[in-house]
Amino acid sequence: MSHTRREDFPWEINVPDHPERTNSPGYRRSRKLMIRIVQTTQPWPLGDQPYQDHHGGGIWVKDAQGWLLVMGLAGMEWSAQFCADPAKVDILRQTAARVVAGFPETLPGYVELGYHDAADLLATPITSPETVASWADGIFNASIPLPATMHTGVRPKGAGYHHYPKPIVDILTFKRDDFDLFVDDEEGRTVAVTPMAPRFSGDGRVAVAWAPPDSPLAPRLAEAERAGQRLVLADTHPLAHRAFARQT
Repeated sequence: MSHTRREDFPWEINVPDHPERTNSPGYRRSRKLMIRIVQTTQPWPLGDQPYQDHHGGGIWVKDAQGWLLVMGLAGMEWSAQFCADPAKVDILRQTAARVVAGFPETLPGYVELGYHDAADLLATPITSPETVASWADGIFNASIPLPATMHTGVRPKGAGYHHYPKPIVDILTFKRDDFDLFVDDEEGRTVAVTPMAPRFSGDGRVAVAWAPPDSPLAPRLAEAERAGQRLVLADTHPLAHRAFARQT
């Protein structure tokens, strides 16, 4: 049996039927730890407080300079645990254990902040739905602090990982403030574009990095990607003008 999930932004997925979601004690402990750690790393490059907890598979480690978030192989959303293969999830555990072993201050640092689950999570092989659930709610999976706009937001207020491709959302963390990554076409559909050349080159063309399925650019983008090419818009195109508008 399965059911569907959807939000205002057009998407729909099949999710195996599962019990109603609750915040487990393990999850509440990992979230408390995440908040305590990220408060020591301000300013946080992924955005300002308050933070939601993205189940993104991040691994917090500590060295002489403080806390550092390392991205693991994969993150597992809470509902995804019900289709997870324990043997495959155990590979995530083994990877996290190897990363943490390289930072000896990490486990004692967790304990200092009141979190005592980490050593058991890393040492316990994942072989059952119960151990999968513990991993899903533990600090090595439910671990990435994101403001709501970057977590589940949709345009125009935000661009969240749950609705836009991660390689596109990541650009928001390092792009220049005066370049608009997301621009609206004449019908109000949001498209992501990137420059074709370095700043001050005089080249005003843009490449389409992402387009929603209902955009006229979507089939053109898919065709270009199949051909191993980029979909490039001329510097006279309205989307190019909007992307660079604040630079002029």
